[in-house]
Amino acid sequence: MEKLQSTLEYFQSRTESFDLEFFLYGLLLTALMSYVLSLIYIRFGDALSNRELFGRNFVVLSMTTMLIITLVKTSLALSLGLVGALSIIRFRAAIKEPEELTYLFLAIAIGLGMGADEPIITMAAFLVIVAILVVRKLVRRRQPEANFYLTIAGVRIDESILDRIQQVICRHARNVRLRRLDETDTQIEVSFQTQFESLNNLHHCMNKLRGLDREMKISLVDDRGIGT
Repeated sequence: MEKLQSTLEYFQSRTESFDLEFFLYGLLLTALMSYVLSLIYIRFGDALSNRELFGRNFVVLSMTTMLIITLVKTSLALSLGLVGALSIIRFRAAIKEPEELTYLFLAIAIGLGMGADEPIITMAAFLVIVAILVVRKLVRRRQPEANFYLTIAGVRIDESILDRIQQVICRHARNVRLRRLDETDTQIEVSFQTQFESLNNLHHCMNKLRGLDREMKISLVDDRGIGT
């Protein structure tokens, strides 16, 4: 009994004072920074996935991280319990783009910094990182870059089909980059990021591609606009 009591006293001695007002201010600031981060990701990101849908997670992720860190730092018992809880959690969401992982880490870092009561360092680092992301994107936009995501699916596999698809696209477009390739036993799905100077070039390219395989399915995602 005495051992149990001493253990409880030890845990209670580890509990720090909790300032609710400061926590709420920090939570709001965390939400603001993560919201700005989501806008930066939507506006300047390069991921093929729905950036607006993915960016909605940043606010909740940052605020949840801050809450966890705030709770853990106030009690050793809670920190030990968190280790056990996390050991049974499995995250199965597929991260298809390295850029998505980068922004997720930044959103988590915001919550970590604010939860550790380091608002100045967190805000300073956040502003510097965001500035680098924006400047890098603006500098890249001065150079010709791809403005279309061209996805081709339902193509029957043979030894040269991928080379022939790429040759057709390169004849009618510029800045062709292979972004994704999925292959099954009988078919492939391939995505290119490319730039079409006009609708005429796009029309001829699609006709040539369909000439390779009539069962081919072609989809286009416009990033900025044709010829811009």
